[in-house]
Amino acid sequence: MKIVSRNEELLREALSCIPQPSSRASLASCNKLIRFEDISAAAFKIQCGVQKTPCMYSRLSKQYGMDIYLKKEFLQYTGSVKERGVLYLLMSLPQEQQRKGVIVASDSNFSMAVAHHASELRVPVFVVVASSTAPARVRTCRDYGAVAISYGTTAKEAQLHARRLAQENGYLYLEEEDSAVYLSGLGTVGLEVYEQVPKLDAVIFPAGGHCGLLAGSAAALKHLNPHISVIGVESESFPVLQQSLKAGHPTEDQACNNHHFYGDVSGVCFGSNSLQLTGKLVDKVVAVREEDILISMLRLLEYERATVDAEGAIGLAALVAGKLPELKGKRVAVVICSGNLELHLLQECIARALTLDSRVCRFSLVISDCPGDMSKLLEILAREEARVLDIQQERTFVTSELFAVQVTCTVETRDKIHTAQLRNALLERYPTTSWTER
Repeated sequence: MKIVSRNEELLREALSCIPQPSSRASLASCNKLIRFEDISAAAFKIQCGVQKTPCMYSRLSKQYGMDIYLKKEFLQYTGSVKERGVLYLLMSLPQEQQRKGVIVASDSNFSMAVAHHASELRVPVFVVVASSTAPARVRTCRDYGAVAISYGTTAKEAQLHARRLAQENGYLYLEEEDSAVYLSGLGTVGLEVYEQVPKLDAVIFPAGGHCGLLAGSAAALKHLNPHISVIGVESESFPVLQQSLKAGHPTEDQACNNHHFYGDVSGVCFGSNSLQLTGKLVDKVVAVREEDILISMLRLLEYERATVDAEGAIGLAALVAGKLPELKGKRVAVVICSGNLELHLLQECIARALTLDSRVCRFSLVISDCPGDMSKLLEILAREEARVLDIQQERTFVTSELFAVQVTCTVETRDKIHTAQLRNALLERYPTTSWTER
C-alpha cells in the first residue's frame, strides 16, 4: 500500500490502545500512538549509546541489477539492531524501577542487548536461561555484565522462573513486545537510512515473528516520504506474518522451527500494534527459502566480509531469490540487522551454501586398478582447474568388474559454469560418471 497523504492519521488508525493481560509483568499496561515525533525523540536520546551504523553501496549491485545499499546494523556492540529499542526502553524506566533491576528469560539478541545496556546504565540485570543453552551465549551475557542463571531444561521453565523471581524481588520482567517505546527505538533505523541514502526507492527489512523493526521503521519512512516502498521478508518455513495479516490478528505457525539457525526470525512475539502498523504501512511481505538465506549469507561473507546470521541475511535473500523483480534498476537499501551466529553453525552454513551454489560438488566413477589410471584422472582435474578437497577409493565392494576401483571425489569449482565444464570433461573420458545431486 502506498501512502500519499494523512501520515499521522494513518498511524493513529494503525495503533490503538491495547491493554495487556494483568498477569504479565511488562513495561506498560497500555500502548499509545507511535508518532514520528516519538521516533525522533528516541533517536536523540539514544544517539550516545548506540552506533550510527554505515549504509554503504554494495559490490553486489551489479550482480543483481540495482543500486544496493547495506545498512550494517550487525556492527552494533552486541551484534544486533535490538539495541536501539532496548536502550530507549531502559532509559524510559522510572528511576525506582531502574534501582530495583530488570530480568529477562532467553538467550536471544534481545536479552543480550538488555544485558549490555542495563549494565551500562547501572541497572541490575538478570538473565535466566535453560540448561541446554550454549555455554558461549551464557558467557556472553555474563561478559556484558548480567547475572546469568541456568534453570530448567526448557525455555518455558526458564520463563516461569524469571517471572517468579520478578514477582518476589520487584524486578521488571522484560520480553520483546511491541510497546510504543520499543518500536520508537527500533524505528530510528528508518530515520538513519533516509538520511544516509538520498532518492531511495525501497527499503527491505527482516520480518517473520519479530516485525518490530519493520513496523517502527515503516512509520518513520512513510512519514518522511510516502513513496518509498517498505518491504518485509520472512522464511517460507514459517510465514507467520503473512498468515497473521491474512487472519487480521497474530497467529502462531505450528510448523515453526526453533533451530538456532533461524534465531529471532522464527516464532511469534509481535503484538497487535506491530501487526496493524505493518498492515497499514508496509507495501509488501515476501517469503524466501532456507537455500536462499544460505546463499545470501555466502554472498555477504564474500563480497562484504560480513559474517551474519539468518535474520541478518534474510533481507538480501529476497533479492538473491529474484522475489522482487520490480526493483531492477532502482535504489534499494537492505537492513542487515544481526550477526550473532555460533561458530559451529557458521561452518555448516558456509559448507552447505557452497554446495547449493554449485561450487563444491561430488562425483563417482570406476577406473581400472592399474598404475597410472588414478594419475590420469588427477590430470583431468588439474587441467580443468578443479581443486580437490577429498578422494576416497573403494575396491572390495566394486561389483561392476574385477580389478577395478570406485573413486569418489569432492572438488571445488569457481561457479556453475566451471562445474558444467568439469562435468562435460569427465563424461567425455568416463561415460559412467555419476554426480551426487544436492
